This record gives sequence, structure tokens and C-alpha cells, in this order.
Amino acid sequence: MTKKEIESIDNYKYERELIDSGVKLIAGVDEVGRGPLVGPVVTACVILPLNYKLDGLTDSKKISEKKRDMFFDIIKKDALGIGIGIVSEKKIDEINIYEATKVAMKEAISNCNIKPEHVLIDAMKLDLDIPSTSIIKGDLLSLSISAASIIAKVTRDRMMYELDEKYPMYNFKKNKGYPTKDHLEAIKEYGIIDEHRKSYGPVKKYLEENSK
Repeated sequence: MTKKEIESIDNYKYERELIDSGVKLIAGVDEVGRGPLVGPVVTACVILPLNYKLDGLTDSKKISEKKRDMFFDIIKKDALGIGIGIVSEKKIDEINIYEATKVAMKEAISNCNIKPEHVLIDAMKLDLDIPSTSIIKGDLLSLSISAASIIAKVTRDRMMYELDEKYPMYNFKKNKGYPTKDHLEAIKEYGIIDEHRKSYGPVKKYLEENSK
């Protein structure tokens, strides 16, 4: 999508409909880190003030890192409520990434300092005791979910920077744990670390080939 197309989206439609029906505390929930070979899946739950505006706020994947960091600080300051959910690579291996994402999302909602009255979720359907709406491409179509995607993305990226300091040969600061060429080559050369997801294809393959 072009910048112009993104800007033309009414990304407050879902929130507006809820506000019109009397709902005040609307949370957006999103995840980051389903695809990487290393580290946890991170989710965020964010409740923004009513009729909140932040020019340029959209899906975190469509924003530069510098802008994400700036938005992260603004959202942390402005949000009524924020909750983070983190599920480790070991738990991902145990229950699979889909289930782990659901667990992390529920954790983010329960960790939010204010209980939302309605939850807008990016794509996933959750079994909650709060009314919720699952929105495909929610990180583009809902400002609340966009805010959650920023909080989750920056939180996970910073975890990857810490891991990069510990294991610089994998270049986590650049690839964030995703299966890029340099990451796959580093696995071949240096093997895997505790934080790798053992159930994921390239890691699983490495383990099988080196257990003979």
C-alpha cells in the first residue's frame, strides 16, 4: 500500500462505532514475533483516550524504526492503559505459535492497568470475559491496534538488541530473529542457542542433522 492509501483509511471507524454505543474503554491488541526463529512472541494491549489522534500512526511494520521509537514514547505517555504479554520460545515449542500468541494476548489484556470494556484484536479470535472484535488487517484499520503493534514491536526489538549483545554473530539487531540469509548462515556456522525455537523448520533441521 502507498503512503497515500494508508492515510486515506478511516482507522477510527471501529472505535467510533463503539463510542457511539456508549463504550468508553476500548483496547487494541496485537502481537509481534510469530515468524522469528528465536525469542518470545510479544503482545500488547493499549487503551487510548477517546477520539485520540496521532498523525502517521499505523501498522508498525509500515513505519521506520526511528518513528516507531518516537511513537512508542508518545503512546506510553498518552495511553490510559497498557499491558504487555510475553510467551517464551520454550512455551512456543511446547504448545505451538498459534496457541502461544493467544496466551500472550490474554496475558497482555490481564496485565493492562485498566480493564477494557471492549477489545479490538488483530486477526485472532480470543475466548474472553470481555466483548471483543477480531479485525483482519486490524493493525491498519484500527488506531488502537496500531498503537498496540507499536508497543509490542518496540518491546520485542529491544529484547533482540539485548540478545544481539550476547550473541553478536547472529546479527539479531538487524534481522530481529527472522530467518534471513545471514541468520541461517550463522546457525550453520555457530549452531543454535537456548533462545532458538526448536520446533521451527531451520532450527529443527539443524538439530536433526547434528544429532546423528
